[in-house]
Amino acid sequence: MTGRRVSVTEAVFLAAESRESMMHVGGLLHFTPPADAPPDFLRGLMDELREHPPTIQPPWNRKLRHPNWLTHPLQGWVEDEHFDLGYHVRRSALPSPGDERELGILVSRLHSHEVDFHRPLWELYFIEGLSGGRFAMYSKVHHALIDGFTAMRVMATSFSMDPDERDMPLYFARPRSERGSAGAPVASLAALLDLAREGMGGQPKFLRALLRLGLAAGGRNHDLAVPLQAPHTVFNRRISRNRRFATQTYALDRLKRVARAGEGTLNDVALAVCGGALRRYLLDLGDLPDRPLVAMIPVNIRPADDPGGGNAVGAILASLATHVADPVDRLRAIVASTRRAKAQLEGMPRSTILQYTATLLAPLSVQLVTGTAGRVRPAFNLVISNVPGPTEPLYFRGARLEASFPLSIPFHGYGLNITLSSYAGTLNFGFIGCRMVLPHLQRLAVYAGEALEELEAALGT
Repeated sequence: MTGRRVSVTEAVFLAAESRESMMHVGGLLHFTPPADAPPDFLRGLMDELREHPPTIQPPWNRKLRHPNWLTHPLQGWVEDEHFDLGYHVRRSALPSPGDERELGILVSRLHSHEVDFHRPLWELYFIEGLSGGRFAMYSKVHHALIDGFTAMRVMATSFSMDPDERDMPLYFARPRSERGSAGAPVASLAALLDLAREGMGGQPKFLRALLRLGLAAGGRNHDLAVPLQAPHTVFNRRISRNRRFATQTYALDRLKRVARAGEGTLNDVALAVCGGALRRYLLDLGDLPDRPLVAMIPVNIRPADDPGGGNAVGAILASLATHVADPVDRLRAIVASTRRAKAQLEGMPRSTILQYTATLLAPLSVQLVTGTAGRVRPAFNLVISNVPGPTEPLYFRGARLEASFPLSIPFHGYGLNITLSSYAGTLNFGFIGCRMVLPHLQRLAVYAGEALEELEAALGT
């Protein structure tokens, strides 16, 4: 079987896989069927896939060469010559009544099971039974196979902006663009020299950024969040394999009005919503620390026309100001923190941003390698990421995509992850956490809505 070696980034995600810390990401998509959809809309789709199985395109037909040893030194991807579409694509139904709570319970359970490493590392579920004839899709894929940015690009190209388009193939049967499917180009000597010059040119900025981190660690720059200064919380423990999942959706215009009134960015407001919700949640548990919670925020550093694939992500740390009671003061503190964090990256070439990110995440890496994550002070408290999605409404076989909720990765010491995804004028929040360390996760989603209302009232928007 022909194939290719796994990349360094892919190898990291495979090595991080464990029974409790599963390295797959997911997405939950809500659909409203077209008015002329038959009652057996999804059954008809499954019959079509069985009777006329499509040709599965890379990377969806690739499996691991050594599935029993994820860290095999010669690990690689090979084509699955006995691909079983019926295993990867399944149909499920909610018990009556099929409400959002029942859907959340089902998706939580589906996300709590690892992918089969003897097969291509993905699954897709069609879920019917929601009120009004609506249905959902839940997909999961190992992070070694695809990242969040690429997943959004796949979604955008797999659906149609035309509601009358009724024969669009599913993403696993769509050939990737020539640019997107091509292997990494062979670097020329000139390109290597340019990369070396870029790295050398970024070193003074990198050293100045390290100096500012050192000053902040010594208490001389309170706005700049640094590693290992986050307080310990209930979700910074060892975790189980079981997950809870909750969602929230807000109109982008609503959040932008708050951002303008608070003199911050859309992301600042999203962090303030999360910070307000976490403050209330931890107060309920009697576990609110005196120091602010710190979020690790991935930063996309790809060019605007990048087709996706691989990972090109930097990171910053920012305070969530959970120790501040007033919602406006909390937003201002977050704005100050994110501005200082972003200033660290200003003028850095991409290679230097990755070097700086590696420095920020070094304590986390040490914890994961030594098995001390969840037993010692966390490098930060949680990950909050924002993945931009399609700006226009999309359709699948005439069914309108109403919302797209991301599911990410809790792991030891970091049992809560909040991922945001924009779509067609909305911002969708996916809260995913360990069932054992985060009781009543749905309350966190409810409190997020209340935190936004508090901000609107305080700012008069």
